[in-house]
Amino acid sequence: MAYDKPTPDTRAIAQWLESRLGAIEGLSALEGGFWSSAYAFRAGTDDLILRLSDVAESFDIDAAAMAFAGPDLPVPEVVERGEALGHQFALSRRHYGQFVELAPASAGDAVGNALAGLLRSLRAVPAPEDRGAYWYANEKVTWREALVSAVTDSPERMSSGWSETLRRRPRECAVFEAARARMDELLPFCPERQDLVHSDLLHQNVLVDSAWATVTGVFSWKCSMRGDFLYDVAWCTFWSAWHPGIAAANLWERTCAAEDLDRDALTNAAERHHCYELQVAASHFGWNVWTGDFEELTRLADETQRLLERGPRAA
Repeated sequence: MAYDKPTPDTRAIAQWLESRLGAIEGLSALEGGFWSSAYAFRAGTDDLILRLSDVAESFDIDAAAMAFAGPDLPVPEVVERGEALGHQFALSRRHYGQFVELAPASAGDAVGNALAGLLRSLRAVPAPEDRGAYWYANEKVTWREALVSAVTDSPERMSSGWSETLRRRPRECAVFEAARARMDELLPFCPERQDLVHSDLLHQNVLVDSAWATVTGVFSWKCSMRGDFLYDVAWCTFWSAWHPGIAAANLWERTCAAEDLDRDALTNAAERHHCYELQVAASHFGWNVWTGDFEELTRLADETQRLLERGPRAA
């Protein structure tokens, strides 16, 4: 792994915050976050989160994503952006809840309703004039091109070089290549839509209330794109093998029956969804190699092999 997130001394963080905001209370480090470190605190009556990172673009995208916020799409407000303590920083309003992927299987119905509502809210965000998949950038890349790019080892990416290591692991490499080949066969079924796609639901990016029934926060928009709404469904269904509560939420079935989706929106839905599940799987082979998590790479290969053998879900 070639990235270490910033971890300044908390005394330095407290001094910097007090120099800007006055007295603060309860400064504490929060767990999670690969690209950034996060710290919770209170300033006056405001509960805030400070995030520090060396990847400036992710905070800029989070700030831009505030435009999507609504009653059913709780995007945290980014109060301030800039540089601090030798790093990039973002100050945001704090949202409370529990991470949705921690839900037990017994909470499947509540989680299903919550996530189905979130997916519906994402679909309801108006589509802009076609700007390509990367809505926050001037570079116009099609949806299909973006899908392929994410499973390609590129020297322009921080994670470059993973494919060489993967080739030294014949079994995992063979599964990856099979997933890529099947994905390429299915890409023609995937339409160039302009739905808002978060592309990183779960993994400590969605909070729900104590009853698992209401989404209270949606974070980390750096991977978001404009594309096919079924991608977020595929993200959840693929990772459901890791999370019993997400498996019990039955998001594929709920999506097929969603009242806001007509027949045209669901044309070739099974093939599209299967393509996206394979893309989610294939994109994480390189991630696990780059981060050095070879135990997780083996499990990923196992689940991807099962996905290939199963094929598309019944519509």
